[in-house]
Amino acid sequence: MSTPRVVVLDYGFGNVRSAVRALERVGAQVELTADKTAAAQADGLVVPGVGAFAAVMAGLRGVGGDQVVDRRLAGGRPVLGICVGMQVMFAEGVEHGQQTEGLGEWPGVVDRLEADVVPHMGWATVEAPPESVLFAGLHDERFYFVHSYAARSFPLHDSPAEHLTPPLVTWAEHGDRFVAAVENGPLCATQFHPEKSGDAGAQLLRNWLDSLR
Repeated sequence: MSTPRVVVLDYGFGNVRSAVRALERVGAQVELTADKTAAAQADGLVVPGVGAFAAVMAGLRGVGGDQVVDRRLAGGRPVLGICVGMQVMFAEGVEHGQQTEGLGEWPGVVDRLEADVVPHMGWATVEAPPESVLFAGLHDERFYFVHSYAARSFPLHDSPAEHLTPPLVTWAEHGDRFVAAVENGPLCATQFHPEKSGDAGAQLLRNWLDSLR
C-alpha cells in the first residue's frame, strides 16, 4: 500500500509544525510548502489556520492558496481544513463587525459563539453521523477546541441540491450548537485541532489518510 503524499499549506498562519508531526506519525509523507504545484499534485492538501478569519484569508490569497483549494476540489482532489482553515471554507466570516469574504466552498457565515465563556477552549465530545468516515471508531471520543467563532448553521445540509449527496455534518455544543466537522466529497474539515487531540485526533487523521489511498 503506497504512502499518501500530503502537503500542509504554509501561508504564514496555522499550527503547521504540530500538524506536520501529527500526520507523519500516522503514516503520511508530508511536505510543508507554499508551492502551488506541489499543493496541487499531492494526494491530500491540509489547510491549517489559527487567529483571525480576515488575516487567514489574506495569507491564503497571498500564496494563491484560494486558487489551489478551488482547483483541487473541482478535480475531486482531497482537502482537509483545520480550525480557521475550516472556517474560511464558508462564504463569509464576521469578526468585530468586519465582514470578510471566505473561499465560498460552502454557504453560511462564521460568527462569534453565543456562550457565557468565550473562547471555547478545551476538550469536548461531538455528535457525528453514523456513516461518517472521519469519525469511524471514534464514538464518544473528545477532541480539543480553541476558538471564539464558528459556523452555527449549515444551509447546504438543510436543503442540499437534489442531485448532490448531502454533506455529513458533525456538531458540538458550547453555549449553542456549532459545526464541529464536515465531510463533503473531497472536502473535509474540523473546527477542533486533531493534531492536539491525542489518540482520538490521531485516529481521525489516520481515517482521512486511508481515504486518500
